[in-house]
Amino acid sequence: MSKLYHKFYPENIPKIIEIPNISLDINLRNAALNYPDAIATTYFGNQLNYKTLDEIVDRIATYLANDLGIKKNDTVALHFSNVPPCIACYYAVLRIGARVTLLSPLFLALEIKHQLNDSETKVLIVWEGFNQIVDPVIPETCVEKVIYSSLGAWFSPDPTLPGDPISEDGKTIFLEDIIPKTAPNPPKVKIDPENDIACLQYTGGTTGLPKGAMLTHKNLVANVEQGKVWFTESQMGKEVMLTALPLYHIYAQQLCMNLAVRLAANQILVANPRDAEELLEEITKHKVTLFPGVAAMYNNINQFPKVKDFNLSSLKYCISGAGPLPKEIQDKFEELTGAKLREGFGLTEASPVTHANPLDGRFKNGTVGLPFPNTDMKIVDIETGTKMLQINEVGELCVKGPQIMKGYYKKDEVNKQTIRDGWLYTGDGALMDSEGYTKIVSRLKNLIKYKGHSVYPDEIEAFLLEHEAILECGVIGILDPKTGGENIKAFIALHPQFVGKISESEIIEWAKLQMAAYKFPREIEFLDELPKTNVGKILHRKLRDRDFD
Repeated sequence: MSKLYHKFYPENIPKIIEIPNISLDINLRNAALNYPDAIATTYFGNQLNYKTLDEIVDRIATYLANDLGIKKNDTVALHFSNVPPCIACYYAVLRIGARVTLLSPLFLALEIKHQLNDSETKVLIVWEGFNQIVDPVIPETCVEKVIYSSLGAWFSPDPTLPGDPISEDGKTIFLEDIIPKTAPNPPKVKIDPENDIACLQYTGGTTGLPKGAMLTHKNLVANVEQGKVWFTESQMGKEVMLTALPLYHIYAQQLCMNLAVRLAANQILVANPRDAEELLEEITKHKVTLFPGVAAMYNNINQFPKVKDFNLSSLKYCISGAGPLPKEIQDKFEELTGAKLREGFGLTEASPVTHANPLDGRFKNGTVGLPFPNTDMKIVDIETGTKMLQINEVGELCVKGPQIMKGYYKKDEVNKQTIRDGWLYTGDGALMDSEGYTKIVSRLKNLIKYKGHSVYPDEIEAFLLEHEAILECGVIGILDPKTGGENIKAFIALHPQFVGKISESEIIEWAKLQMAAYKFPREIEFLDELPKTNVGKILHRKLRDRDFD
């Protein structure tokens, strides 16, 4: 079965490509040098070209290094929605050899505190609208400085020009004050693309709180190059990318933001990916050509009552990830637009894409396609993790390639199990068919899919245990009869002194204030004791059996 997939590879895509030995920010520098007047970002009608964006990046990088003392391998966190300063700050951090980590706009106190502390963040750059959530948390973290962004200046034709002072107290640092006052002269930092970490990308899992995947410059550059090759007809300086997926997610960072920069494309920034009308308006107005997304986004467009009032003929390529792409959604979207919509697969630990259906070659519904160039895969038995399985046998999907992470940050023991001899063990059950196409069959983890969001039980359990009344807990996904999808349920054993003194609804209300809206448990059941193994590990299977009964 070894490399069977190469026999069915599209003729116009090389199996092996050259990966440039550069830091990721060089792609932006090259775009600015070769396509200075090409539009880099479009945000509510306001545009920046690549020359201006690159200069802004230099100014922010200079301030971080010279004024705040950020050095190579320090961590800077960003807390934005899909806005131009998020992109500018991302590349500024990388330009001085520091590490970037992005916080979800949906995060609440416990989630923010964990990521800032675990990543050892020194500087946080945040939209001022998040200050009510962020400010109370900062004293409990290792953050030394906070830079706020007002966004208002980004509606100016040139954010590098001096404007009215924004900081009123003389102490609060605003990004929009810094940019015009700082010269674009960042220090020259030697970066080792293969070993130096560019991004600490946090992902949930089966071992407690979210872990930071250490993605090197080479990891990110490689996956961008692989994506560029897969979009076979993409043209430098001419593409228009719809960035509606949230930029804190690695899928959007790579397939939208970083691929757009590599192509010197115009990146259309959209705040709400669920607003089908806004997506349709942006596609029509800006003649979008590339549209990475998820099945729900394409389905929302399909179902929009006045979809035929919009001109979607500019669309060329659309990649759907983060879950299955039903055939009926794919067929209807392609009929409406004339674009090619294909399903792919990836995970944070792989920067993120490992597989995709060919855009110009043969595709297979119900599969995630073929491995990207320079990417190998195998299916191994779940028991030993070493025996390679045959065609159509279900086992664990393992992948190897230049996009595979260095490991989890400060998680040496977990890394030994996750990456073995260069192979990333994905935790996903899969099979390979007779033509080398991969089908994801099941998730080996206790992952819950709540309205399209990945919810990790161990993460929710770790947050619930912050409550003084909770002794132990187990979280599972249960059937939601209204939607046919999954809902989130927590089984909880209370400390003896709280038994009878706190209700299920009180804990739910507390949880609502502690974690993102898609994470908190919708149902709670009190137990005297949770079922456990001999070594004290909670048996989620027993909890599922109990709920089913």
